[in-house]
Amino acid sequence: MGFFRDQEVQLAKRLLIRQCQKTKTAMPDDKQIEESAARFVDDAHNIAARRGKNVLAIIREMISDLKG
Repeated sequence: MGFFRDQEVQLAKRLLIRQCQKTKTAMPDDKQIEESAARFVDDAHNIAARRGKNVLAIIREMISDLKG
């Protein structure tokens, strides 16, 4: 993993731990937290990639409306 991805996973782990503490649920083991955090980061990147394409399509439409 790269440096930024490691930082994202570490942040996700802290957020997951804080959520467990806040809701007073049983804390999963470190391996499960690590896997969940990595999955959240992957999903977040996929969503960002999809939304970026949607934003780009909207910008293209707006520019074509200005030209036409």
